[in-house]
Amino acid sequence: MNMHNIARLTIAVPLIAGVLSLGACAKNEEGKAAATQVAAKVGSEEITVHQVNQILSLSNNAGGSVEDMQAMGREVLEKLIDQQLALEKATEAKLHRSPEVVSQIEAAKRDILARAYMQQLISGLPRPTESEAKKYYAEHPQLFRERRVFNIEEVIAKPAPDVAGMLRAMASEAKPIKDIGAFLKAHNIPFNGGSSNRSVEEIPLELLSRVYALKDGQAIVLEAPQGVTFLRVVSSQPAPISEAAALPRIQKFLSNQRASEALAAAFKELRANTKIEYMGEFAQRSTVTPATVPVEPAVAKPATLQSTIEKGIAGLK
Repeated sequence: MNMHNIARLTIAVPLIAGVLSLGACAKNEEGKAAATQVAAKVGSEEITVHQVNQILSLSNNAGGSVEDMQAMGREVLEKLIDQQLALEKATEAKLHRSPEVVSQIEAAKRDILARAYMQQLISGLPRPTESEAKKYYAEHPQLFRERRVFNIEEVIAKPAPDVAGMLRAMASEAKPIKDIGAFLKAHNIPFNGGSSNRSVEEIPLELLSRVYALKDGQAIVLEAPQGVTFLRVVSSQPAPISEAAALPRIQKFLSNQRASEALAAAFKELRANTKIEYMGEFAQRSTVTPATVPVEPAVAKPATLQSTIEKGIAGLK
């Protein structure tokens, strides 16, 4: 999961804190309802609204309705109840003392502390300004103002001598996709393929300009160590995104990119100032890759309520 998303509380959380009292009220001496931060009791143990909100803070569902957030909160609470029940049985069975569990707990501790350091490192970074986002919008028309959705056919063949050259010749002759499959089958070259609709943000940036330049019916051949891809644009349709709609997502993308670059620089410096010695079978390792934060596309697909809930409670499964 993106470190920036993990670190950030969504703007929905303060609202959820009020909405998700979940009827958790107690009666005071005068019989009046008194607010409580307890969402549920499992035996003698309490599950708090704070615990529910902590899980929901990972869901990034700021645009959800009050009803959606209530439903999400209740589902999270049920998962926390199941977790507490399992925790009690695991403790009774002394599973927390088993070597495997102790090892997993230590690994989780290492991960939490490392993430805390990275969060501290990026928390002071300036937020991208609106002018920076507008500049990005203007400099990337294919992603926004001239955005398109492509219907693509592709065949991916395993590497074989001269296969790329032969496929390029067939691409220049505008051979139909069935002919590509027949050719590969006749030469006993394993392949698979299919068709799909892809928006520009689903195409790697390094390939976007090449795909964008294709007219309907044209094809290109892409080579990679894993295989050779014959890609044809069957058709495409304009699907522009306005500047107003794009700016918040661009700012999020630029913020993630800034965090990624800051972490890469920090870990590069840490590696340079720390003696790192590879041992055993890893002693032959010749290159190292500094840790970075994954960068999200500037235009991401909106998350569904189901996927949002699943992200928020993934740690409980």
